[in-house]
Amino acid sequence: MPDGWGKNPARVFINTDARTPHIYMTRKNDILFYMLAVLLGLAAGFTEITISDLLVTAIVVMFATMVLGFLRPQNAWRWTLIVAAFVPLLRLAAYLFLGQRSDRAQIWESALGFVTGAVGAYAGVLGRLGVDTLFREHGEEPARPEDRKGAGS
Repeated sequence: MPDGWGKNPARVFINTDARTPHIYMTRKNDILFYMLAVLLGLAAGFTEITISDLLVTAIVVMFATMVLGFLRPQNAWRWTLIVAAFVPLLRLAAYLFLGQRSDRAQIWESALGFVTGAVGAYAGVLGRLGVDTLFREHGEEPARPEDRKGAGS
């Protein structure tokens, strides 16, 4: 087993990062953020089904991914995948279980949450960078993600 893998049972998922050649593991406290992402994705999906308005759904997805991108800026694309995937999935579930028919435009519109989700996630990262830059001590170097304590994936 690679060094350190057997010593910390709090790590549960294996992830890879293109910037580093080694495999690292996601901490157990990141599971709360993944669960939050799933809940926000479900909220966006239910918004799409009940309101059937693309603009409102896009804003919900963008706001959700912006918050998650601010809280966990490393690999922000994952928040887009998790949150935005629930919109077309719940649209499909509404068709299969509730008999709610959708026309082609609504099906394609539900997939547009990936665009607003990407914008929101990286806007959250940019906001986090701005806050970190504005509120650091004078002369202090900006912290790299791998140097932060408690930095997730």
